Amino acid sequence: MAPRETKLREIKPREIKKVLIIKLSAMGDFILALAAAKKIRQAHPRARITLLTTPPFEGLAKQCPYFNVVETDGRPAGIEEWLSLVGRLRKAKYDRVYDLQTSSRSNLIFHGLRPFPPEWSGVAAGCALPHRNPRRDKMHTLERHADQLKDAGIWSDAPTEPGTAPGPDVAWILRKAEDPRPVAGGIQPRPYVLMAPGGSAHRPEKRWPVELYGELAQILYAAGFDIVVIGGPQESAMARTIQRRVGKARDLTGRTDLARIALLGARAALVIGNDTGPVHLAAAAGPPTIVLFSKASDPILSAPRGHVAVLQADDLAQMPVAQVLQTARALARFPDGSNA
Repeated sequence: MAPRETKLREIKPREIKKVLIIKLSAMGDFILALAAAKKIRQAHPRARITLLTTPPFEGLAKQCPYFNVVETDGRPAGIEEWLSLVGRLRKAKYDRVYDLQTSSRSNLIFHGLRPFPPEWSGVAAGCALPHRNPRRDKMHTLERHADQLKDAGIWSDAPTEPGTAPGPDVAWILRKAEDPRPVAGGIQPRPYVLMAPGGSAHRPEKRWPVELYGELAQILYAAGFDIVVIGGPQESAMARTIQRRVGKARDLTGRTDLARIALLGARAALVIGNDTGPVHLAAAAGPPTIVLFSKASDPILSAPRGHVAVLQADDLAQMPVAQVLQTARALARFPDGSNA
């Protein structure tokens, strides 16, 4: 009798239908995390993906093609809100969670879902898909997220060497934007420099003095650039300081949502700003960008990627205008030809 052939039934991996991504703050980190969110969407093209975040990012996230649902109560205040959040997440029965925040707060969410948490990619003790790299805290956000997704099994060839991971793709914002209106009389508008002189109010050491922005703006305006200033409504005084040097500088502080900032960045001849979220978003749109860092943060870990030059000084007040101007001439084409 011929030996009986044993047929091995192929076991298909469990389909992941419901995914939760956690990314709470801050703005620059949120923008960088969009690169990982894109990869998660590519790995789970048919899944229903929910983003758990905070209110400042709701508008942009709802326009983003990577998410089906956006929830903004990721930082509950008080025990009642905490219990409501955990109860809702437990009831949702997610197949997998990608914790891109990897903080004590997001770890607490994992432990709140025990004893039967979803498959969890992150650093919470006991999670199913831990990011084990002991050097993760010394990696740039982009390489760290890529490495985390590699450990989660969805990015086998993840670029994890310094400087290799791709930055966030904001082409989906630009595709939705209307073409600029033609200028009356057919006059070609002047190219503009987008300036972001503000930043976190509680981190003034991360700001280049606004008076120096004004001095630089005056030089750039004389060279043929218009000046556009962005920031939150609380930074309008900075725009007025710049306008005292360049009367025709356009003040858009408090008047731009995140999508508009990306669009302004895409059309700018040059972006100059501190290490702040709007600069990360504008830089992601592709323009030449100068980012100013003090010793308060490390560009090796968090600088935006793209056509970007990083200038750093322990004390930004000691960074001369001439140094920033020299870098501007190297990055952008000056209308008056003075950098030729």
